[in-house]
Amino acid sequence: MPTMEEYAKQPVTDRLKRLERAPDELAAAIRGQSAAVLAKRPDAKNWAGVEVICHLRDAEESFGGRFQMFLAMEDVKLLPIDTDRIAVDRQYLRCDAGEAIEAFRARRAESLETFRTLTPEQWKRGGTHPQRGRMTFDDFLSLMCWHDDNHLDQLRRAIAGQA
Repeated sequence: MPTMEEYAKQPVTDRLKRLERAPDELAAAIRGQSAAVLAKRPDAKNWAGVEVICHLRDAEESFGGRFQMFLAMEDVKLLPIDTDRIAVDRQYLRCDAGEAIEAFRARRAESLETFRTLTPEQWKRGGTHPQRGRMTFDDFLSLMCWHDDNHLDQLRRAIAGQA
């Protein structure tokens, strides 16, 4: 799986294609799996498959909000996100994985539309991430590619009962 830095070296068109594939890859990964399998955690520390999918759905929503701020304001200060707390607060284990994928698919389509309509100057806009420092739209595109790969792998391992 490529690193963020390796993705950053790829043309924008290749990275956008990576993002386009993610919803179908998620759907394929869970095809034929029962709700019980998708809700089973591989161990006490790692997420179940449905939690991974819900995380991706909510992360995509967060990316969309950040992108709107990047377009509206200069040098946005990004706040940290406690993903484990969100998983508990939003009761990921009680969610339907298929519905979460469809919500992810809709949010991803919005993200892709945002990327496709950016001007060259807008690609340089962004904000300051608490751990990663200054991040532009281009940086977020690379992050999202890596994020998809990382969590698709995590989903497959969770379904297999592996941490």
